[in-house]
Amino acid sequence: MSNVVLEKVSRKFGEFAAVNEIDLRVAEGEFVTLLGPSGCGKTTTLRMVAGLEQNTSGRISLGNEVVSDAASGVFVPSERRRLGMVFQSYAIWPHMTVFENVAYPLRVRRRPLAEIRDLVSRSLRLVEMEGFSERPAPALSGGQQQRVAIARALVFEPKVLLLDEPLSNLDAKLRLQMGDEFRAIQRRLGMTTLYVTHDQSEAMALSDRVVVMDWGRIQQVGAPEDIYRYPANRTVAGFFGNPNLLDASVEACARLEGGRVQLDVVGHGWQGRCEAATEVQPGQTVTVMVRPEDIRIAPAGTDKDGLRWSGRIAHTIFRGPTRSIVVEIEDGRLNVDAPAFGGYSVGDNVTVVVPRHAAWAVG
Repeated sequence: MSNVVLEKVSRKFGEFAAVNEIDLRVAEGEFVTLLGPSGCGKTTTLRMVAGLEQNTSGRISLGNEVVSDAASGVFVPSERRRLGMVFQSYAIWPHMTVFENVAYPLRVRRRPLAEIRDLVSRSLRLVEMEGFSERPAPALSGGQQQRVAIARALVFEPKVLLLDEPLSNLDAKLRLQMGDEFRAIQRRLGMTTLYVTHDQSEAMALSDRVVVMDWGRIQQVGAPEDIYRYPANRTVAGFFGNPNLLDASVEACARLEGGRVQLDVVGHGWQGRCEAATEVQPGQTVTVMVRPEDIRIAPAGTDKDGLRWSGRIAHTIFRGPTRSIVVEIEDGRLNVDAPAFGGYSVGDNVTVVVPRHAAWAVG
């Protein structure tokens, strides 16, 4: 196992910077996910760590070894970096059996036949595919092919595991199942893992830390819960879920325990209190983020310390355990997640409230 360190790493194509001076450290045994929309630079970053792309500036290290340094001209080829990689397409060879697919990296490295058999068997056991070793690759389901790809990436005991959208070709139910199984394998092995996805739910469920990227830059790094609850800016806030982002003016600012601050804010037709990471001067404009699941339809007089609006239910959508409700307010509309059988109807006049600690102000 090994850690991964990127220092001021960039990848330019002419004048266009696909990745722009990013710094990142992945600790040994950590599972870190690069998350962002298409074209944000996450896959390019992964490919530079893998040695499939060469950074145009900065330095990349695996453990104590510098594997790419644009300034000094150091560049260790991909096959010498001791990396396992799983691609979006799985890259399973159709003319080979499961055993032959998994054994391929060992044959290339000219390992003894007895060692190959032992390592392949152990790797297939990890992904619960030991009974499929002689099965032709085309006879496998999508989930089984994904397991074979993971087994092949693990078979030669790499220092670091890299995964590029490995679950994107699976249906929703299998994606959830395979994600849970893969995370269990990673924890059991304690392998340093760098993972790429554009799926927010996947990133939050699998990761120790999430790296949110956009326009080739890192927007925020943190534990999934922290990024979801306390986004660093409007870009990060808008990328997770379906938040309500409301413009407001700051009337007062006071420091709270734990380093956060309390803001008294006022919008068009509403006012109240929220929290923020840094102090803001009265008169400044902020964006207040309110998650739909934190909004409550409540009687007057509740949650006086938070935010509140009066409005009218415009429409509802039944989603099984919950009901998505759109409430028209003076300032626009609010998305609300409510109990499925709360008895709310289109046209009802309601009061909606949000506790202070559940509303978060970003710049």
